[in-house]
Amino acid sequence: MGAGCGHHETTFDGMSADYKRRLWAVIAINATMFAVEMAAGHWAGSQALKADALDFFGDALTYGISLAVIGSSLSVRANAALLKGVSLLAMGVWVFGSTLYAVFVAGVPSAPVMGVIGFLALAANVTSVLLLVAYKDGDANVRSVWLCSRNDAIGNVAVMIAALGVWGTATGWPDLIVAVIMAGLFLTSAFQIIRQAMDEKRQAMAAAAE
Repeated sequence: MGAGCGHHETTFDGMSADYKRRLWAVIAINATMFAVEMAAGHWAGSQALKADALDFFGDALTYGISLAVIGSSLSVRANAALLKGVSLLAMGVWVFGSTLYAVFVAGVPSAPVMGVIGFLALAANVTSVLLLVAYKDGDANVRSVWLCSRNDAIGNVAVMIAALGVWGTATGWPDLIVAVIMAGLFLTSAFQIIRQAMDEKRQAMAAAAE
């Protein structure tokens, strides 16, 4: 899972016209799917769809920040990645909390809507992953982009599994279980990003002291 951060001089920092073009395309994909999936989540009453929609929104913001700091100093890029890691951590906590709330107040979500939207979102995320896979290793800023894209693809597979579970059991528990798993994925990725960003901040401070 780790990027080659131990060798700062060879770590990809995003300075590539091709990478920037791909990033713009992925931003457009994520912004569109956030709107589609959040509306569908409310309509279907699905916590898993809402959690995945929130991930789309977070990714669009993440990629925008990533574009903004490309070419900046290692310290600036590490601070941006740290901010994204903390945001992802907050997202995971929110999804976990809202899922616990839904256990007590939500009805059974619509399995057909979950399945259709989950498939559409999966197609969007696979496209994003294919666009970014060539740049999956790099500094914390670049690495956070890859982790968010990977999370989306995994999340959409999970939503489709949840849809099958809801359809088969006629209960909302599969949807809620998947939402909790996705919250855990957010938290795990957040810790990875924060750890790498802190390592890079220490590298920048050491370089400045020399």
